[in-house]
Amino acid sequence: MTARHAQSSRGVVTSPHFLATAAGKAVLAAGGNAVEAALAVGSTLSVVYPHMNSLGGDGFWLLCDESGNLTGLDGAGPAGQAYTPDFYARQGLDAIPTRGPHAANTVAGLVSVWGAAHAFSRTHWNGRLDWQAVLATAHGHAEEGYTCSASQGDFLTQKWAELGGFQTLTDIYAPKGQPTPGGAVFRQPQLADSLRLLQRDGAEGFYRGELGRRVVQGLADSGSLLRADDLAAFHCRQVAPISVRYCNGLAVNMPPPTQGLASLLILGQLDHFDLARHPHLSADYVHLVVEATKQAFRLRDRHVADPDHIDVPVADLLSTATTAGLAAAIDPTRAAPWGKGVGPADTVWFGVVDAKGRAVSAIQSIYHEYGSGVVAGETGIIWQNRGASFSLDPQHVNVLKPGKRPFHTLNPAMYLEDGRPRLVYGTMGGDGQPQTQAAVATRALGYHLPLNEVLDSPRWLLGRTWGQSSDSLKLEGRFAPEVFEELARRGHEVERVDDYAQMMGHAGVIRVLDDGTCEAASDPRSDGAAAGA
Repeated sequence: MTARHAQSSRGVVTSPHFLATAAGKAVLAAGGNAVEAALAVGSTLSVVYPHMNSLGGDGFWLLCDESGNLTGLDGAGPAGQAYTPDFYARQGLDAIPTRGPHAANTVAGLVSVWGAAHAFSRTHWNGRLDWQAVLATAHGHAEEGYTCSASQGDFLTQKWAELGGFQTLTDIYAPKGQPTPGGAVFRQPQLADSLRLLQRDGAEGFYRGELGRRVVQGLADSGSLLRADDLAAFHCRQVAPISVRYCNGLAVNMPPPTQGLASLLILGQLDHFDLARHPHLSADYVHLVVEATKQAFRLRDRHVADPDHIDVPVADLLSTATTAGLAAAIDPTRAAPWGKGVGPADTVWFGVVDAKGRAVSAIQSIYHEYGSGVVAGETGIIWQNRGASFSLDPQHVNVLKPGKRPFHTLNPAMYLEDGRPRLVYGTMGGDGQPQTQAAVATRALGYHLPLNEVLDSPRWLLGRTWGQSSDSLKLEGRFAPEVFEELARRGHEVERVDDYAQMMGHAGVIRVLDDGTCEAASDPRSDGAAAGA
């Protein structure tokens, strides 16, 4: 059994797959910094968790040094120039499809984030590992094979009606129509060749080199209208993270087009309550967090989109006056009405803190499981369907425009106290991300629970994720019966789900103790592990 908890004074790593955690641990043990370890983790995850992330997806990294200097790397890929609402209308569509070539309508930004992170490591954190080295473990697993997780085949089986017709996908992941079973050795020689090119040419090669040309040709062969110019124009952005006061410090996240604003709005509201006076498994606790979530999501859905196209009043929304007003509007005895959420997302979050206390909170995704279902030719790279989150309604804040970045559920989180990182955390799971982040942050910081208990404790989900279509308040079955009864009495539409439900996401958390020692934990709902250097 892989370790779910680890502690070390030389740095720690947590991720949703044990092989990725092992890759990061090896880098830390060799004296690498947190960014270098995170590159090993993230690239390995793109190989061993292919149903949830890929070189063909997006990513966001939040970096913080030991003095509290924050940097955000935004890898939100924009819509291709050929994709407009009129294009989809001519296809007879009133919404962007979630699968197929015209779901593969945005540039993949993740590899550019990796390149920027590696450059940042060299110039700011005295990084010494070269680009080829940080990708070596990922390349090895693609070429030599690894033990396939059960979830890789399970999700393809569950979504076979949507994905079974994409031959470039099924030839790799379901030869002869049978998804690779958990425990089998799984090799990806095409992806290995792409990683070899990436090692040789650097991140630039994905957008403006040989690998990029192969990708564009493969996408064109599938029917996607993404073109070489779309990839060539892309560079990830270095952005200023956003924050809100929480407990005795600052909760930090990524700015729009991510929903980091929503995650911070929840915590900002909860900071106006004495939340810890309610047991963390009680109906009172769940009710307050859920009601704060509803208000945060309403503001998110009204405001969050590409800030190049929409003015998002982040400072006003995160002000003490706004969060206090929202908190005062919560009825502690009655649930507010609720409607539709954004929907599913399949993603990986991972975190690293090194021996000097420098931290990385990172998230990367192809949106739905197996993304668009399109593999870019013979590259072995699954392309995301993140552009399906665009609206075709011209009045919508997130309306599709060529070159516009879509709304992103992805948001990596940190908490700083006394000017240094103290909690590094995050999760996958669409609308569930801000909610699980709230559970992790409140239980770790407000209730001071052991990290294993923070992640093991039962969670809830308001709305839709992982393909669930209902907007009910879903609670894991390990909550006490009276919690279900009381929440229903307050007006919540309550639904009981599995004790350790996949829809609750794969969370991870790292805590930095007063003496600089780090402890890390991984989610029992995942295939992950935590490790110390």
